[in-house]
Amino acid sequence: MSKAWKELDLEGGGLQAVNARLAREMRTRPAAYAAWVLFPLGLHRFYLRDPLGGAGFPLLTATTIGLAVLAPAAWWLIPLGAALLWAGVDLWWIDRRVTDYNKELRKQVFLRRGHKPPQDYRGRYTSDEDARRELEEYQRIKESEKAGHPGPAGANVRDRDVGGRSRMPSFNEQEAMLRQMRRDRKPDTGED
Repeated sequence: MSKAWKELDLEGGGLQAVNARLAREMRTRPAAYAAWVLFPLGLHRFYLRDPLGGAGFPLLTATTIGLAVLAPAAWWLIPLGAALLWAGVDLWWIDRRVTDYNKELRKQVFLRRGHKPPQDYRGRYTSDEDARRELEEYQRIKESEKAGHPGPAGANVRDRDVGGRSRMPSFNEQEAMLRQMRRDRKPDTGED
């Protein structure tokens, strides 16, 4: 088999280039938590593209070390406590940040330049009412498919999508219909 695919230039665009870019730039929880282990350096914050928070950890670490060396009393415990508290909060922050960062990255990659999602965009549904209506429709269709229940009057349930709109049969369904039509067709004997 040819290895020509290795020489493809995917930088020109297309779905493969988009997926390659996403694979390079998306952040993962295991890597973020591994970087958190070195929280005095703030590496987990830098990894998750929060440079301001990332700079805060080394600053607190330097302040703690400076006070421990220069101050006669235990003043160094204050910045140390703040850094430990902040690191503890970051254990919960990392999970949410990875999700938000990756979601924002996908929106930037998939939206056309100059276009923004609608205000209050939350995904597929525009409102909770739409989500509830489609869920009820889906449940009604599934209930009608149970044994002993007739389907909706005058409609084949398989030819409807979740919203109740008619849909095109899939390629496999079309092939099955053509095979059935061929079996049902009577041989043409030329007698009329």
